[in-house]
Amino acid sequence: MPVTRKAIQKLLEEYPDVPTIGAVASHSALDIFDGAIMEGFRTQAICQRGREHTYARYYQATRDAMGNVLKGCVDDTLVLDKFAHLVNPDELQKLQEQGVLLIPNRALSSYLTTAQVEEELLLPVVGSRAMLKLEERHEKENYLSLLEKAKLPHPTAVADPKSIDSLTMVKLPHADKPLERGFFTASSYDEYRKKSQAMIDRKVITAEALANAKMEKYVIGPVFNLNFFFSPLAPRVEGLELLGVDERFESSLDGLVRLPADQQLTLSDGERIPGFRIVGHSSITLRESLLEEVFAMGERFVDAAKELYAPGIIGPFCLQTVIDKDAKFSIFDVSLRIGGGTNIHMAVGHPYGNTLWRTEMSSGRRVAFEVRRALNEGSLDSLLT
Repeated sequence: MPVTRKAIQKLLEEYPDVPTIGAVASHSALDIFDGAIMEGFRTQAICQRGREHTYARYYQATRDAMGNVLKGCVDDTLVLDKFAHLVNPDELQKLQEQGVLLIPNRALSSYLTTAQVEEELLLPVVGSRAMLKLEERHEKENYLSLLEKAKLPHPTAVADPKSIDSLTMVKLPHADKPLERGFFTASSYDEYRKKSQAMIDRKVITAEALANAKMEKYVIGPVFNLNFFFSPLAPRVEGLELLGVDERFESSLDGLVRLPADQQLTLSDGERIPGFRIVGHSSITLRESLLEEVFAMGERFVDAAKELYAPGIIGPFCLQTVIDKDAKFSIFDVSLRIGGGTNIHMAVGHPYGNTLWRTEMSSGRRVAFEVRRALNEGSLDSLLT
């Protein structure tokens, strides 16, 4: 049975007046913790053994006798043998006793199954718990349902490899790194067949995953990840905010494109096929004349989400876009929680969020600010699922 609103409300009755902000310690957790500290909350990192030192040692918070933070941003760490053990009743009880409000990031929905998030994760989630599954391309209903409902532009789908007649992106998971990508491009069926077989032979992808891969026409242009926030506490006309924009660095793609074409041709067959593993992000801004369309896309997305998956989007979300030669947007992916590149906002905020709020407003801080506002208004329920 799904975690019910009634169960969350009952849980909150035992929570302290000022809850703790928690997150799975990966992806964008430092942004979440930094923002929570800036808004006066204690923080809880949920770590996996062997990966805990970033949070438990290097960013551990030091406070003075008055509770003021002198250094770091992580107050407490819960170290699990595996992230998936988060839903074990004993571990959940520890977090409940700490009064943890969980901020979902990609690590949460990657290391736990959809069923675990929806049925076993008995913690208040600040955000849209039931929408997280839409990020999975293999689900019958996924983010494309939202994009189509909202009439938002996205790359043209390619149904059959034999129909590939122009550069096409083939999207599927990595064979032995399920959180990473086994993406590749092909401009013909023959190229698709040769590349996919080479990648299967090198154990980068599997034949089973290839059979279920999503394919779409490749859109040539720069990538802009649009980090939005939607507040259910504000009047609807004020609810949507653009906090920041980032781009990403992918290995080995970004290394390959730095090589002249003649040098690329000297590489081995395996080296010529780029990897699309995201290894970092950078902050960027948009040409100002494009912002009208950015906000229009965000508004349509929010409205469609509320209509299809009430209560809809709560808090941060990200539209990953590419802009073509005619300055037209195409949305190729969606994050229905805090985006992966928001760590570029830490401590300094982002030009768009700062301009709106007249202070250093990162995505992580904006989440904590919303929790603080809800506590002051007695409306925390409206943020939780």
